[in-house]
Amino acid sequence: MIAKIGHGSRIYGALLYNHTKVLEDKAAILSMHNMLETPDGNYTTGQLLSSFLPYLSANKKTEKTVLHVSLNPDPKDAVSDADYIKIANDYMQQMGYGDQPYIVFKHSDINRSHIHIVSTTVDKNGVKIPDSFEKKRSMEICRQLERDHNLTQVDEKKKAVDTDLFQPVDCTGQNIKNQIASVVRYLPKYYGFQTLGSYNALLSLFNITAEHVKKEHNDEIKEGLVYFALDADGNKSSNPFKSSLFGKQAGLAALRTHFEESKVILHETKAAIAQVVNEGMNSTTNQYDFNNFLIRKGINVVIRRNEDGRLYGITFIDHNTKQVLNGSQLGKNFSANAFQELFSNSSLQGKEKKIQQHDLKIPIDRTTKAAKTDVHPIFDFMVSLSNIGDYGFLDSLLLENFSEDPEELAFEFKMKKKRKKRNT
Repeated sequence: MIAKIGHGSRIYGALLYNHTKVLEDKAAILSMHNMLETPDGNYTTGQLLSSFLPYLSANKKTEKTVLHVSLNPDPKDAVSDADYIKIANDYMQQMGYGDQPYIVFKHSDINRSHIHIVSTTVDKNGVKIPDSFEKKRSMEICRQLERDHNLTQVDEKKKAVDTDLFQPVDCTGQNIKNQIASVVRYLPKYYGFQTLGSYNALLSLFNITAEHVKKEHNDEIKEGLVYFALDADGNKSSNPFKSSLFGKQAGLAALRTHFEESKVILHETKAAIAQVVNEGMNSTTNQYDFNNFLIRKGINVVIRRNEDGRLYGITFIDHNTKQVLNGSQLGKNFSANAFQELFSNSSLQGKEKKIQQHDLKIPIDRTTKAAKTDVHPIFDFMVSLSNIGDYGFLDSLLLENFSEDPEELAFEFKMKKKRKKRNT
């Protein structure tokens, strides 16, 4: 069994992500622990959120208050709902979250069942629950749960090799160079992109950016690429790394060849992407809903704005076809100006600048998904773990963007104001 642990700052987004799947009959609520329950067992996302509000309002200084765990048994394991509940409770108890409110969702939207657990990292007094050696403890607990429930034993060493690829860069961690290398050495093998801007849109999903540099040497212009790690706000957070450190495939010459090769796209492929984007434009009324609509279809949206907030660029990353296309490449109806006009009429436009802050980072069901529309196994090609589809980190990428929800932002602002009044 593989456990993926995600931390975030917007619990509404984590609840919305899972509850949306419940409403679409792709998931179910298995159990609720220390939470307010309704007589009929039906819930809105807001009702689920209400159980966490006392904990969040008591929080004094913890930024990442969300705990979102996915537990993934081997597909060969037949796990009953009762066993899933027992596994979730044992896992949370041993991880130190046994007294917390948490909700267990069973997902069935891919060809294996797995569970998601949503909780908060602060206790009822607003104090952060210790999480020292979290990953190590989680691995040990999973191994014990495998034995207790007769589940397939997972070879963690093999898993470690497989999941080195395509992890988002953690700018607070170690070996930034190696983290960047594990992404940039392989992305061109799987995705088509025609410009440096499109390449950067794809890289932004992994907290990376590439910069074109020119330098005169002996009366000759030399040019190349340097890579940087990005922080949570999309700002450069590392020293520059020359592309030569990552091999020829990450250099400017190889990428330019890739740009040209990527221009050969079937008309049907482009038309299919345009159709989904058009559906999103016609069925949503604001940028937030538009982004989330496309995420559920396996497409990430990367939006660029100038200092005045005007949208000047939009890129679509389709994990179904593995193509990265600017709006203008899809047609005149999908240009930056078209979306500027569409979003300028949005009821959310301008209310919270933070909603726009991470337009530069949104991958999907989030995983790259192919012909089965329901299953967007976003990076299925990187998983060789005895057929275990390990989508946990992709879920966390999606949720980081999903969580920038206006209602939750408003709630956080309100709680901060209340705390400020009590302290004065």
